[in-house]
This record gives sequence, C-alpha cells and structure tokens, in this order.
Amino acid sequence: MGHPLRINTLRYDPDHCVGCGVCSAVCPHGVFAQNGRVAELSQPGSCMECGACQLNCPSGAITVDSGVGCAYLMMKRALLGEKQTAECSC
Repeated sequence: MGHPLRINTLRYDPDHCVGCGVCSAVCPHGVFAQNGRVAELSQPGSCMECGACQLNCPSGAITVDSGVGCAYLMMKRALLGEKQTAECSC
C-alpha cells in the first residue's frame, strides 16, 4: 500500500482540539472550518504554511513548518494555470 501524497507540512490532531474556532478565524486561506465541537480540515491543500493556526491554537492540536509552502503553492498554481486565491501571508 502506498503512502498518501503530502501537499504541505500541516498536521492536525482533532483529538486535541478544544473547539475554540481560533484556527478558522486566523487562517487566511480557509483551511479550517468548525464542525460541531471540533475543527476540521476543509481545504488542506490551500495551506500556505504561514503558521498562524499553530501560533494561535491553545491546545497544540496543530503543527506546521511555517514558511515552507508559500512559494511552492504559488509556483504549483502558476504551472497548472490555477487562479491565485490570496496573497501569501508568510
């Protein structure tokens, strides 16, 4: 069985989520959404690894190697002819 394709360094552990909603509020790319009492990764491929979610998560449910993915995602979208959804916030 193959390993799943990793798009970025974002890691989220819903078992540690306290449902505060801060990740959804601070993410400039809509990666997180509240789903009941916990957050969910609604658009993980949109993560540009700015680190805002990790810096603001009070329970440590989120880790990301900030600053790694901005250039990668912008280049990928340009090569594939995809629209840039937002400026990089790194």
